[in-house]
Amino acid sequence: MVAAAVAVVGVAAVAADPATLASASEAEIERSELPSGVRVITERMPEARSVSIGMWFAVGSRDEPAPIAGASHFLEHLLFKGTEQRSARSIALAVDAVGGEMNAYTTREHTAYYLRLPVTELHDGLELLADVVSAPAFREHELDAEREVIIEELLMSEDTPDDLVITALYESLYPDHPLGRETLGSHDTVEAMTREDVADFHRQWYRPRNAVVAAAGALDHGQVCAVIDDLFAGIEPGAAPQRTAPPATLRPLVVLDRPIEQVHLAVGWPGLPLADEDRYAMWVANHVLGGGMSSRLFQQVREERGLAYTVFTSPSSYSDAGSLILYAGTALNRLGELLTVVEDVLAGFVAEGITEEEHAVALGYLEGSMLLGLEDSGARMSRLGTGLATRDAVTPVDEHIRRIRAITPADVAAVIGRIFAGPRAVAAVGPLGSGNPALDRFVQG
Repeated sequence: MVAAAVAVVGVAAVAADPATLASASEAEIERSELPSGVRVITERMPEARSVSIGMWFAVGSRDEPAPIAGASHFLEHLLFKGTEQRSARSIALAVDAVGGEMNAYTTREHTAYYLRLPVTELHDGLELLADVVSAPAFREHELDAEREVIIEELLMSEDTPDDLVITALYESLYPDHPLGRETLGSHDTVEAMTREDVADFHRQWYRPRNAVVAAAGALDHGQVCAVIDDLFAGIEPGAAPQRTAPPATLRPLVVLDRPIEQVHLAVGWPGLPLADEDRYAMWVANHVLGGGMSSRLFQQVREERGLAYTVFTSPSSYSDAGSLILYAGTALNRLGELLTVVEDVLAGFVAEGITEEEHAVALGYLEGSMLLGLEDSGARMSRLGTGLATRDAVTPVDEHIRRIRAITPADVAAVIGRIFAGPRAVAAVGPLGSGNPALDRFVQG
């Protein structure tokens, strides 16, 4: 019994070694570019009985002309309504009949469609997904029905103040630029959008050269490539959208007066683009400031003073821009106290940097959370597809671990100075009337 126990401990120690896990995972990743221009990337998970497959298109809400703002999201909805050969019901039945899951999402710089199903259904799943994204029917009555669904989605967002304040903040961070627009579009653009508008947008951007196919599970890379090559053969390759970086200016304050119980506050600073070398240090800084339950803001605002139920910070990065956002919600009569605490935490963060304990906790969190994500085929597929669609590269996991472990407190101090030395934008939603003195003082710094 003792010998058996020792053996089990030894195996567990080897299996838990991050370098071993990362190397084994990377060895199963294969990438190809097909003659059509489609990029295919897969990760083989021999132990899995399911497979996750996704198709990414490197076009999003920032690539839309202003009159059709929301076209990417509208298109995402419409593709599930059917093709010339399949109705929306037949698509749903095909997925449900094998216990699968199918969904999609739209961002500012890409749109993704994904499917998880038993590995025995891989070929049919690839055909289904390719048919959905490449040959939509755009039936007029379905477009009108989905228009109403999106209007309801917009109304729901407007009735959700924590969503509304983030939307207002983005408009302040990127004024008069597509990055600042709501991904859903607006009531006016969604109402005015025609079948031709959506079909033209699809025809222009849903092309092989903008497409990435990612899959993870018990699969064969060559089989995936063969199926995709057949499905996209003969389609014009197309071109990537041309983008203009947002200007450096921002709007200091936006206040939306709403008769609700709380004031929802969002503060934003210009951040780092996707490929910036300081991004690892920024992730560490974010975790220490407001990225977890041990963060300074969570401990001071919620745990010590009970000023908010939710408080956090979060970074966002795009091809040529980025931001760091702080959010909290509190009662109107406690807004002044919340702003004082936030200002004090920020001042100490900028002046002192991070402690050795905070540094160690943040590194452990970033490494551990990434490794935990490797256990799920959907997370692995998403890592591959998003990396290839946004940066045309997938950083190996062991390289991520090496870069995280290499970050020093001095690196974090440098990125803190880089981000927080610049201007900030503030948005607030709540029963604020024509203004609030504490909020005005906070904006003035």
